[in-house]
Amino acid sequence: MSVTGAAIVGDEAQADAKAGLSFGPFEDSIGFLLRIAQLTVFERTFAELQRNDLRIGELTLLLAIRENPGVRQGVIADVLKIKWSNMTKLVRSLEERGLLERVVPPHDRRAIELRITGAGRTLIEGFMPLMRRADERALSMLNGEERHQFLALLRKVCGWPPL
Repeated sequence: MSVTGAAIVGDEAQADAKAGLSFGPFEDSIGFLLRIAQLTVFERTFAELQRNDLRIGELTLLLAIRENPGVRQGVIADVLKIKWSNMTKLVRSLEERGLLERVVPPHDRRAIELRITGAGRTLIEGFMPLMRRADERALSMLNGEERHQFLALLRKVCGWPPL
């Protein structure tokens, strides 16, 4: 079985060359197909979210903090599969830019909770329309029912509850 279909971006000659490629047993490999799907979605998403003031990882972290005020950075790092040392750098960078703050709670002086600032909230709100458009574009090949099913299955694979 060979891969068929047109390329997302590029000329027709390049699409024709890709259409005849075969990947043998990888064509039934969940990991391989997830990776190619991920790259396809990223390509479409990043084209929409291409801005210099906030990278997608920073946006993800700010959204997580907005939705979970007071969360500890290690918890977010574990869920998002980010090395703790990288998370520390990311948090420090966002804090220096005034987008989030680290707070030591009075009940546990060893803990550090993260909270989004007003500037962080404002920046996120500016991104929300872009995010919605990017998400729609990324999965534009799916109809509404397929998109819902795909999201449900992805959430299940991630170990998250259904919506």
